[in-house]
Amino acid sequence: MPVTATLSSKFQISIPKAVRDEQHWHAGQEFVFIPKGKGVLVMPVPELGQLAGIAKGANTDGYREREDRY
Repeated sequence: MPVTATLSSKFQISIPKAVRDEQHWHAGQEFVFIPKGKGVLVMPVPELGQLAGIAKGANTDGYREREDRY
C-alpha cells in the first residue's frame, strides 16, 4: 500500500517514518527537488565522500585540457 502525506498550510510535508527508515534518511539531510511532468523527484544531495570514484572508468577520448583553449 502506498504511503501518503499531506501538504500543510506552510507548504511543508513530513516524510513518513516508513520511507525515512527504508531510505536511511536522517534529520538535517539536504534534498534536491527535480520537476518531472506533473510530479517531483525528491533525492538526497550526496555528500562529498560519496562522490569519490564516481567517474572511474569514464571514457576520456577527446577530452580537452585547459591549455588548448583560447
